[in-house]
Amino acid sequence: MSATAASATATTGRWNRWPLPLRGWRWLAVVVAAVVLGPILVTVAAWGQIDTMIWSHLWSTVLGRLVTNTLLLIVGVGCSVLVIGVSLAWLTAVCEFPGRRFFDWALMLPLAVPAYVLAFTFIGIFDFSGPVQTLLRDLFGSSDWFPPVRSAGGVILVMSLVLYPYVYMLARTAFLAQGGGVMEAARLSGLGPWQSFFRVALPMARPAIAAGTALALMEALADFGAVAVFNYDTFTTAIYKVWFGFFSLETAAQLASLLLLFVALAVFGERYTRGRARFYQHGSPGSQPRIKLRGWRGIAAVAACVAVLGLAFVVPLIQLLWWVFAHSLADFNRQYLDLLMRTLGLGLMAAMITVTLALLLAYAKRVQPDWLTRRAVAASTLGYALPGSVLAVAVMLVFTRLDGWIAGMLGDPGNQWLTGTVWALLLAYGIRFMAVAFNSVDSALEQIRPSLADAARSLGAGPGRVIRQVYVPMLRPGLFAGALLVCVDVMKEMPATLLLRPYGWDTLAVRIFEFTSDGEWQRAAVPAVTLILVGLLPVMLLVRRSVVQRRRMAAPVPPAPEELHPAAPARP
Repeated sequence: MSATAASATATTGRWNRWPLPLRGWRWLAVVVAAVVLGPILVTVAAWGQIDTMIWSHLWSTVLGRLVTNTLLLIVGVGCSVLVIGVSLAWLTAVCEFPGRRFFDWALMLPLAVPAYVLAFTFIGIFDFSGPVQTLLRDLFGSSDWFPPVRSAGGVILVMSLVLYPYVYMLARTAFLAQGGGVMEAARLSGLGPWQSFFRVALPMARPAIAAGTALALMEALADFGAVAVFNYDTFTTAIYKVWFGFFSLETAAQLASLLLLFVALAVFGERYTRGRARFYQHGSPGSQPRIKLRGWRGIAAVAACVAVLGLAFVVPLIQLLWWVFAHSLADFNRQYLDLLMRTLGLGLMAAMITVTLALLLAYAKRVQPDWLTRRAVAASTLGYALPGSVLAVAVMLVFTRLDGWIAGMLGDPGNQWLTGTVWALLLAYGIRFMAVAFNSVDSALEQIRPSLADAARSLGAGPGRVIRQVYVPMLRPGLFAGALLVCVDVMKEMPATLLLRPYGWDTLAVRIFEFTSDGEWQRAAVPAVTLILVGLLPVMLLVRRSVVQRRRMAAPVPPAPEELHPAAPARP
């Protein structure tokens, strides 16, 4: 082919990519992507109307502290989850010590504890009037030397104990997948155990560790409840105070866009540190000999696992149960049951809507895998990176303007058609947790052969019938897993629910915020224990998946047919 023909072909290919007609399933992916990206654009566009008086007050009083506290939180949580998650992942994946099999899955349990629950529990245990400092004063006469829990260090410690499982799970999977051949080659090259870890195993697991750290940082930036309990001002608390203190939705949106900037820096920072590096792993985890930790090394490994698990899960749960049985048994009444049913109802409604849309998006990606559909589907899952407070501001801005437009058309400016309704909550939940549902459904859909749907279509079945009678029955485990994850995340979601809930639609998370704002730690124990028990369901699901995946990886690979029946040598 000549150069002129090749250039013409490339130009034609570029022109054929755009525009693509919005027909078939492509339009659904584009519409969902527009719904997700619309609130973000509206939030950024809020800078067109600046209240100089409010910004002057923020600049002179709290803005510098907001930036400093947010940066300190990012650096502290990032370093802490790296150290805790990677070290524990290496211990359970590569080493052998007493109790390793138990800690292998038990170290995931802190995922079931919301950050705001661990925050007020820590204050109740380690504050001046708590049992720890009271015991220290009885033993030593003073507890002034005990570090204050209501500090930046206390916030970073609580957030790190809640978020380290993100790094732990991904790093552990990466270490297990490396196999024994790589480490044996490093040892044969003259590298010791520590050198093999830092120069071979750690660089190979770097993409997984970076992804887990980025997830932990996004969750830390999105947190509202824990920093509010500690009275540690960040952008999430500032958004709430500006919204309900100054009644300025536009200024809250501008603060939300600044918070989005920090989230974007966390995402792009992870991608930049990873760069174009690619690490390929060979071998199976079953062939990797474990490092035996005996004597003081084994004791140190057990002590590290016990300390992290105890601080992050066991001790807080014991304290909450003590508060429940000693002070809060009377809270198990009809009002609590109504609150629980309302919380479950919101979770189930959001799960059904989100999983249904995720199924349609995954199906659209399969039947029309062109570049526009794939980009739209990817954009539809960006909401998980958005903090709940940012989503709440964005949805409120959009619904306020839509209410004004509807009121202008109907000539009835007194009614609120969308603002302050449950639809605002469901929209925020759908945008926030679409990625959770889509990943579960799409991974299950990838395991179904396309020939099954082709056979159904050849028999005259339409797309709707193919989805109902072919895909849905085979996707039930993935659909159930996605619905469970979304339902539990919705039940634990605090900032979006707190800012968008209709009158009387309190949830367990909102009730915890109200009790902790008044310092009633004991009364917050009942809804807190409920959320922890509910949060254990997806954690057990993750543990089960991890066990199944490890067994599959450790299973011996069957020999190829040519190895069983080698070909006869060719005749000379």
